[in-house]
Amino acid sequence: MTEPRYVTGLVQSEVASDGAGVKLRRSIGTGHLSELDPFLLLDNFGTENPDDYIAGFPSHPHRGFETVTYMIDGQMRHKDSTGAEGVLGPGSVQWMTAGRGIVHSEMPEQKEGRMSGFQLWVNLPASDKMCDPRYQNIDPEDVPIVTLDKAVLHVLAGEVEGLDGPVAGPVTGVATDPIYLDITLSPGGSYTHAIPEGHTAFAYVFDGAVEIEGERVEKDHLAILSDGDSVTLQSAKGGRAILVAGRPLGEPVARYGPFVMNTYAEIQQAVHDFQSGNF
Repeated sequence: MTEPRYVTGLVQSEVASDGAGVKLRRSIGTGHLSELDPFLLLDNFGTENPDDYIAGFPSHPHRGFETVTYMIDGQMRHKDSTGAEGVLGPGSVQWMTAGRGIVHSEMPEQKEGRMSGFQLWVNLPASDKMCDPRYQNIDPEDVPIVTLDKAVLHVLAGEVEGLDGPVAGPVTGVATDPIYLDITLSPGGSYTHAIPEGHTAFAYVFDGAVEIEGERVEKDHLAILSDGDSVTLQSAKGGRAILVAGRPLGEPVARYGPFVMNTYAEIQQAVHDFQSGNF
C-alpha cells in the first residue's frame, strides 16, 4: 500500500546576502527553519544584475559537512586549498565533501548576464566529519535529462524511471543517500517520484507554482513533506522545482558559521585549527 507524501509546512524564502554581498533567497538556515535533518542550508541565487553577484564568495573555510552547488545560468570559478580549480557552467553540479577542513572560493566567471542556481548544505555523520575532503565535479553533459509527458527531469542524485528504464544521477557515495531532482512541469503536467520511507524530503519552487496533494506551493516557497513512499508534483499553468530528499542523521548539531560538528568543543577545535593553519 502506497502512502503519498503531503505538505506539512510551507516556508517562504527570505532575502539574504552571503559571501562578499551576493544577494540570494534563503529557506533553510533561517530563524523560521534552522535545519531539516540532514539539510542545514538552502540558498537560491538568481539575478541579471551583476551588482548582486559580482563580488562572489572569496576564500572561506568549511568543516564537517557537504556543500552542493547546482548552476542553472552563468559561470562560477572554484578554487581551493587542495589545489583543485574549475569552472561551473549552466547545468553543472559540484558535490563537495569538506570533511576535516578545506578553504575555497567561488567567484563569478562573468561580468554581465544572468547568474542563477542553488547551494545546499548537507550534514555529515559524526563518523565522517573528519574524513579527507573530496569533490564530485559533474559537467552538464553528465547530468541525465529525462523527458516524460509534460515533465522534464534533470537527475543530479538518485534514480528515476525513464521511458526506457531506470536512469541514475551521477552523484554517488554520499552517506545520506540523497535524491536531488530539477523538475520542470508544463501546464497540466504531473510527476510522481518514489522516496524511501523515513527520508527527509522537501520541494522548493523557483518558477511558476506546483501542487502537492492539493496544497499549492508558490514561487520562492519551500514545502516540507510528510513521511511516505512517494510524492506527486502537479502544475496547472507550469512550474519548476527542485525535489530533494536524504536520510536523516539524528545526531546533535553544533554549528558556527562555516563549521558544523556534533559538540561545541569540536567547534572550538575547528576554529583553533583554522586560525593556526592546521586545516
